[in-house]
Amino acid sequence: MSQNPSSPATAFPVTIYHNSRCSNSRGALALIRERGIEPHIVDYIAQPLDAAALTALVGRLGVPVRDLLRSKETVHTELQLDAPTLTDGQLIAAVAAHPVLLNRPIVVTPRGAALCRPPEKVLALLP
Repeated sequence: MSQNPSSPATAFPVTIYHNSRCSNSRGALALIRERGIEPHIVDYIAQPLDAAALTALVGRLGVPVRDLLRSKETVHTELQLDAPTLTDGQLIAAVAAHPVLLNRPIVVTPRGAALCRPPEKVLALLP
């Protein structure tokens, strides 16, 4: 009996917050696809997430907002986002205005959500 390669794995819902210019993001996407899953790809650079969507994503990840910031980005320094007095709301507003600040890739599946750096972290979220 042959298996239908498009059956169980492709029915597993996966969302990847992806930046195609990032090697880690491309690597995670490749690992997802190698398992026969075509994820919903959110190009958050082209279509930035608003503050509400970012707040929900941070909540799903269960990590501090600061852990999701790309501190090496010029805008991070320009906005002085290292200031300890900044609230989560202020940091989320900065990411909403400057999506390049969001670290990637972030993958969400029924098994959880994670910042997948290195890309192999995505494997724990897949069937």
